[in-house]
Amino acid sequence: MELKEKVKSFPGECGVYIFRDHGGQVLYVGKAKNLKNRVRSYFSGNRGFKEFALSRSASDIDYMITATEVEALLLESNLIKKYRPKYNVRLKDDKEYPFIRLDLGEEYPRLEMVRKVKRDKAKHFGPYPGAGVIHDTLELARKLFPLRSCSDWRGKARPCLNYHIKRCLAPCAGKVTPKDYREMLDPVVMFLEGKHRELMAHLRLRMEEAAKNLEFERAADLRDQLGALEKLSAAQRIITNVQWNLDVVAAMEWEARIGAQLMLVRGGKVLGNEHFRFEYQEGVEPGEMVGTFIREHYAGATLIPREILVSHLPEDHETLQHWLRDRRQGLVVIRVPQRGEKKMLLDMARSNLEVKLKTGATQGQEQAGDRLLLSRLAEALELRQQPRRIECYDISHFQGAQTVASMVVFEEGRAARDQYRRFRIRDLQGPDDFASMEQVIRRRFSAALDGKEKFSRLPDLVVIDGGKGQLSSAVAVIRELGLDLDVVSLAKREEEIFLPNQSLPVILDRDNPGLKLLQQVRDEAHRFAVTYHRTLRHKETLVSALDSVPGVGPSRRTALLKAFGSLEQLREKEVGEIASVPGIPWPVAEEIHKFFHRRK
Repeated sequence: MELKEKVKSFPGECGVYIFRDHGGQVLYVGKAKNLKNRVRSYFSGNRGFKEFALSRSASDIDYMITATEVEALLLESNLIKKYRPKYNVRLKDDKEYPFIRLDLGEEYPRLEMVRKVKRDKAKHFGPYPGAGVIHDTLELARKLFPLRSCSDWRGKARPCLNYHIKRCLAPCAGKVTPKDYREMLDPVVMFLEGKHRELMAHLRLRMEEAAKNLEFERAADLRDQLGALEKLSAAQRIITNVQWNLDVVAAMEWEARIGAQLMLVRGGKVLGNEHFRFEYQEGVEPGEMVGTFIREHYAGATLIPREILVSHLPEDHETLQHWLRDRRQGLVVIRVPQRGEKKMLLDMARSNLEVKLKTGATQGQEQAGDRLLLSRLAEALELRQQPRRIECYDISHFQGAQTVASMVVFEEGRAARDQYRRFRIRDLQGPDDFASMEQVIRRRFSAALDGKEKFSRLPDLVVIDGGKGQLSSAVAVIRELGLDLDVVSLAKREEEIFLPNQSLPVILDRDNPGLKLLQQVRDEAHRFAVTYHRTLRHKETLVSALDSVPGVGPSRRTALLKAFGSLEQLREKEVGEIASVPGIPWPVAEEIHKFFHRRK
């Protein structure tokens, strides 16, 4: 009842409230138009599961007043990302999604993939659901529009192969003026924004004008672009004759699985249909799922539609609308359609989501097995909780050279490859596995304490590849930083598990599923470290081998490495293949080929 009394002193203003447990850990973050009334509802008679659980688990409640409801929305979002509270519903896929960037500040802009949007003169498109979609889109854009693709392009004596196959206008060799080059940019922007019908009309008009002016070669190029776009449009599914540009968001729960479906409709066509998973929370309302999805997804989006159709209206939909209007600089409406074609679109999204969740539910037995495995591993190693998130670290070097470290992550017993990280060890002379381990552990967890988002999530269990020495090095740093984490090491030779402050190792049966999981995590960390180390060695070999080739400097060595991956691959290439690499002129390609030919 102490908390109930404390709430009476809360102000009646908008802001954010924070529930904490007896240890000070954040349990839940919420926002409210009226802090006093909203928090008081957690202690009323009419409570849902979440309200009941919080009123029983919380030991303290704090609040922060904001000037507006939109400020409260943004603060709530930031605090949820920072603390990852137990009772807040969160998207599982919280990685940084890629964007396509067109730098309008450059003399001859090019398209490239980026992970973060910078505040500069560039125009960004996205986010896209993955790098594969980006690469497909960029490949199609480069077929349609001959923009430059190389970064090292200034002052070339002759254009590369892309010019001869009509994939580039060769600004490097002065074959096109900035004015003529920029005539392509408006069509490129239309293409990336999904305005294919407007783009086709624009290209058709330019083609007709070129033909009238007897510019037949230019008219033929425009005709080819138009034909490619018509094929693309024909392949896309038309679901309405109305030129709607909107997003459809559906959310639901199915047998302890919750998710959202996002369907993108542009010009009356479905351009994307993506599934998103939430971390499961018992008793979460569908409206809260929709609100969480909108807040997290559109926080980084560069293209926000005028209308968002949803399966359930979030409680704070008006605040979300104001926030989206500020980001879009125009009207945004969130609503639940009740009839007509828009209702059909929503039903389509719901059907897709239901199939995804049911398919996932068939994997429930596997997931239950994973949870049982983690529970038994925690019992065998006397861990304080199930190791739902495991991080493993390994060091790799060759006679002390090019020392690197890897960090791999397993969540719920499965590899989370998007969260892997790799490190180059700095300022160490010779092989020193203990000092290398100290450095990588310090860098990883110092970054977490400094609030760097990609390192913000702390593991339930840290696994060190090595014996007692590596374990002691890691534990000393973790304790020095004030963190209290479970840490073990796994020695390869006898598969002994060492625990802090215990002289004797834990020996598990070779067939023990918990030991097999630790071995899998350890082997994956070793593979990831060795792969990175080999990459650096190949690069170093390529640099040293090409030092004597006339015309090959740092930028061209980098271009060759990106194109062929290793010295062995480069050695097998003919002059024409080498010259096709952006930034490698024909005479330099001949010198490289001669260099390898002489060495055979």
